[in-house]
Order: sequence, then C-alpha cells, then structure tokens
Amino acid sequence: MEVKSAEFVMSNSAVDKCPNQPLPEYAFIGRSNVGKSSLINMLVQRKSLAKTSGRPGKTQLINHFIINKNWFLVDLPGYGYARVSKKSKKTFQKFITEYFEKRKQLVLAFVLVDIRHAPQPIDLEFMAYLGESQIPFHIIFTKADKLKPNACNLAVEHYKEKLLEFWEEVPQYFVTSSSNNTGREALLSYIHELNADFRQD
Repeated sequence: MEVKSAEFVMSNSAVDKCPNQPLPEYAFIGRSNVGKSSLINMLVQRKSLAKTSGRPGKTQLINHFIINKNWFLVDLPGYGYARVSKKSKKTFQKFITEYFEKRKQLVLAFVLVDIRHAPQPIDLEFMAYLGESQIPFHIIFTKADKLKPNACNLAVEHYKEKLLEFWEEVPQYFVTSSSNNTGREALLSYIHELNADFRQD
C-alpha cells in the first residue's frame, strides 16, 4: 500500500464523538514509551503526524488520522507508567475500554511491545482483556534496530513461549523498527488486505 495522504482529523475522550464515517479503523496502543508515535510516523512517512515525546504518557486522547481518505489510524493513550494523576489514569482506562467495546468500525487493535524487554505483566494482562472481550488484535514488536538479528529472533521466540502459557496459539505479529522502516511494507500490505475484506462485507 502506498500512503498518498495522512491527515489528522480529531482528538477526543468520548467514543460517541469519534468520526461516524463507515470506514475501517485500526487502533494502535501499548505501554507508554513503547515507540508508538514514532511507529505511526514511520508508517505514514510523516515526521510529526503523531507527536513524539521523551516524556511517557504524552498521548492522552483518542486521536484519529485518516489515511488515503479511506481508513482511519487511531492513536490511543499508552497504558501504565504514564506520569499523570491517578484520576486522569482512571479516566484514560475508562474511555480506552469504551472505545474498544463500543467502536463498531474497529477492525483490529495493534498492541505494541518493546522487543528489548521480557514479556511484561501489564502487556499480557491487556492482551488477556482483549481476548476475553473478543476484540481482535495483533502484536507489533517495536525497536528491532536496538538488537542484533539473532537477539531479535530469540526475543520473539521467548515472547511466543510466554504467550503459549495463556493462549492456544500465538496472535499474529510484526517486527518493526521506526529507524530503518523494518516491517513497514508488511504492516501496510496487511492493512490493505483487511481494507479490501471490509469493503466486501
């Protein structure tokens, strides 16, 4: 898929205020500081479409971007470790879960995890929530450029072993790097295929 256009549409904290066009959308979510904004910018080849920050928890709203005028990329707040008040974090969790449970246009959630770290309980718990709620998701491993290829492969295998302790099969996954475009073509091609299926339905 060639990304010909990528435009910010809106930010809000209420699912009923999200765009009402009948277009497929894909939500990107992960722990704070996982490299989500950098990944989004890499996918669309825009340097600052999604705001990057050295401070975890920068994204605090549901952010909709329309890509190629025919699908939405949704940037969701990171979960865990964000430097925000407990009251704000509780609010974030509420509208994140409402988004996932009520948003009919949602095709798939992409859960981002940092490939350099061992499986984190908060990530595994969030994936369990998605599974229990019957919300389809795939995993995106980020920051693959930070490890040598063999170490990357070992990290993925270790993650898969951990997942199989809880899941009958490993969810589909992508290995990416925002620094060198690793995984960009595979991820966009996959979204393109899902968009075609969405239109047929």
